[in-house]
Amino acid sequence: MGNDMKTATVRVQRFNPDVDKKPYLDTFQVSLENNPTLLDALQLIKTTIDGSVTFRKSCRHAICGSCAMNVNGRNLLVCHQPLRKHLNNKGEVTIKPLPYLPIIKDLVVDRTAFWEQYLRVKPWLVPPPDIPEKEFRVTPEEVAALHNAETCIMCGACYSACSVVGMTKEYIGPHALLKSFLRVIDPRDTILTERLTDVSQGDGVARCHTIFNCIDACPKGLDPTRAIETLRHLSRKRQALEKERQERQKTLVMEEAKR
Repeated sequence: MGNDMKTATVRVQRFNPDVDKKPYLDTFQVSLENNPTLLDALQLIKTTIDGSVTFRKSCRHAICGSCAMNVNGRNLLVCHQPLRKHLNNKGEVTIKPLPYLPIIKDLVVDRTAFWEQYLRVKPWLVPPPDIPEKEFRVTPEEVAALHNAETCIMCGACYSACSVVGMTKEYIGPHALLKSFLRVIDPRDTILTERLTDVSQGDGVARCHTIFNCIDACPKGLDPTRAIETLRHLSRKRQALEKERQERQKTLVMEEAKR
């Protein structure tokens, strides 16, 4: 595609369940002036061409995860992706909703199953009863072991890219398993055995096919597959780990008491 092109063809999947029998593609012409992002293009379409085009957006800084969509067959956040970067040699780009999820309207999907699986793994920290007055002291090595899992923004890109999710919504999913990994590795958490027992069930880590679609889809460059493999390994020795965790928590409190 030549850099001198002034407009782009944006193909948007449309679907209103109240009136449409099946999804279809609607085509719009968008100016490339000022190097718009994909989200800018969608906003321009909604503002100046067709106000019925429906999509989610919020922060516009790749932090909230609201604008995850499927662009040319790949899940990504449209707020920080230049439109020009995703045009083919005909100057076209195709934007669809995240796959494997029910469509509410156009590019907006129903993420109920996504959030249900997230809550299932109890993504919050369950601290021990003896909490230090100031803070727990966690080593740099223990923080490094988390592999930045705490930076997940829950955009749903990995979940809807997972082929197992496409087969069954009972699968916990890479997003929730990554959050479970975050708590399992955290030395302050007290329900290690419960967490590992839950994810080792038939709809947990054993269902992962290690196809790595979740890694490719993650806009933050995280590695849910690695987290899942770690959970598989740890679940086999959860009783010994539970004992080690209890001893570590005593040390955490004692270390802080000395400060």
